[in-house]
Amino acid sequence: MAEAIDVLLVDDSLADVTLTLRAIQAEESRQKFTVLRDGEEALNCVLCQGPYTGRNPASSLKLIMLDLKLPKVNGFEVLKVIKGAPEMKIIPVVVLTSSSQESDIRTSYELGANSYIQKPVNYDEFRTVMQRIRGYWLEVNRMLSVYK
Repeated sequence: MAEAIDVLLVDDSLADVTLTLRAIQAEESRQKFTVLRDGEEALNCVLCQGPYTGRNPASSLKLIMLDLKLPKVNGFEVLKVIKGAPEMKIIPVVVLTSSSQESDIRTSYELGANSYIQKPVNYDEFRTVMQRIRGYWLEVNRMLSVYK
C-alpha cells in the first residue's frame, strides 16, 4: 500500500517548491508533504490511479496546496475534479499562485477552492504566509473524523 500523505503540494516551479517547503516547515513539522510537479500527476495521486493505486483516497490527506499554472493539466481542471469527487471534495484546497487576476480568483472559488493566496515575492512575507497556512489548515482547522 502507498504511503500516507498529509499535505499535497502541486507546483511545477522548483524554486517555489523549495521556498514553500522551507517556509512551511521552518518549525518542526509532523506532517508528511508530497510534492507533485504537474496536474496529471496530481489527479493520479488524488484519484489513486497509476503509480498511486492502492493509496486510500482520503485516508490522511489534510490539505492540497495547488498552483494554477501547471503543465499537462492546469490547476483549474485539477480543482474541478477534486471538488467534483464525493470522496475528495471535503479536503481543503488552497490555491497558491502568483496570479492576481480577478478572473483566476473568481474561477477558483467557483470551482470550490477553500482559499486563494497570491504568493508574496518577498521571502519574509512568503514565510509568514506559509506559517499562517500551516497554522490554520494543519493545526487549527478540524477535519471530519471520517476523513482522518
